Amino acid sequence: MHIHIVGICGTFMGGIAAIAKQLGHQVSGSDANVYPPMSTQLESLGITLMAGYNENNLVPQPDLVIVGNALSRGNPEVEKVLRDRMRYISGAQWLHDEVLRNHWVLAVSGTHGKTTTASMLAWILESAGYNPGFMIGGVPENFGISARVTDSQFFVIEADEYDTAFFDKRSKFVHYSPDTLIINNLEFDHADIFDDLSAIQRQFAHLLRIVPDTGQVIVPANDAVIEQVIEQGCWSETVTVGNGGDWQVNIGNGDASQFTLASRDKTTTADVNWQLIGEHNAHNAAMAMLAARHVGVDASLSATALARFKSPKRRMELLTDVDGIKVYDDFAHHPTAVKTTLTAAKSHHSGRVIAVLEPRSNTMKLGVHANQLADALSLADQQFVLQPDNISWNLTEHLPGATIAATVDELVAAVIANVEAEDAIVIMSNGSFGGLHHKLIDALSERNLDDR
Repeated sequence: MHIHIVGICGTFMGGIAAIAKQLGHQVSGSDANVYPPMSTQLESLGITLMAGYNENNLVPQPDLVIVGNALSRGNPEVEKVLRDRMRYISGAQWLHDEVLRNHWVLAVSGTHGKTTTASMLAWILESAGYNPGFMIGGVPENFGISARVTDSQFFVIEADEYDTAFFDKRSKFVHYSPDTLIINNLEFDHADIFDDLSAIQRQFAHLLRIVPDTGQVIVPANDAVIEQVIEQGCWSETVTVGNGGDWQVNIGNGDASQFTLASRDKTTTADVNWQLIGEHNAHNAAMAMLAARHVGVDASLSATALARFKSPKRRMELLTDVDGIKVYDDFAHHPTAVKTTLTAAKSHHSGRVIAVLEPRSNTMKLGVHANQLADALSLADQQFVLQPDNISWNLTEHLPGATIAATVDELVAAVIANVEAEDAIVIMSNGSFGGLHHKLIDALSERNLDDR
């Protein structure tokens, strides 16, 4: 059939488009912002893209319209769909009906680490010969694509708690029907749609209600917030990871590039030596290894796969090394993620760590985490923060240790004026950061040329 996707260039909807095309459908789509890399990826698949939202994008009328969760009433295409009584559906519901209901679903949920953990899990299953389908909110480097469907029984999905669509305010993940569920961690986020942490916990409780009694739920040990969710009802086997849990993660060196996963009775152990750093990533890996174990992959085989695992793009991705000055790109946009990212960088680098942050998420702009952000950024030797136009709190007041800049160019100039040899610059944003990455790298190269 002809499927038209409204809001096609988001990571999730772009993945839906790729899978729909792979299943043999004619796919078109529109978005307010049609630009690389997603536009290039979709066009290479033979998907017709339309810049901007317009009623004419729905002429001739498609057989089905998939509506992205960023769309709302008043959008011209949404209004035409409703007025003309076109058949429409959310991306999450379509994915369930056309793909997930026929698979053993391994879902990775939680506030932090979903993309990395789901990428690890997909790679472990791939290395074990399972040939899994997957849908991940990033680009796993080992695959080079964010979504695919295969003839495998297994499908790995990054399970996001954000709402489904303007007509379905449940979290997307309640559509995924997981058989194996990871809940990595749980904190307050998405303040634009959730009033408080208990509102998020309620959605996770709904998710637990649809895991079958043959399923498995993998959670961190002694996590009071997640335990409160489980107390609301869980009919599946639970497996706990961490101190006092069913499985332990024993860090072998300072930057956690070596660790051991061991069962409580020590009868099963697996040693991992890999390219990633940070205790948070060792925890992510343990969760992925145990999810794979639930479908029959031995922990030692998982460890071998992780030795060849490449971190997804924008997860402590090393962009360049300019004469000893390393520049990393990271997706961190929550104080906890900022803290774990900077902790990992400090454990890995002997030189200074420079934090460059764009407070871009809706939660960050609302100032929900303003007080915690200063503590997280304090781990860096120097802090540089962009002042967004539409932010509701005073950055200078809450971040006294940071250099605040009004524009990307001012921020780049401030970093260049302060950077030293052997520094590690960690750029953190969940968006494009106004092209700062390339501007900073160009400025570093020019500075070093001038120094010579």
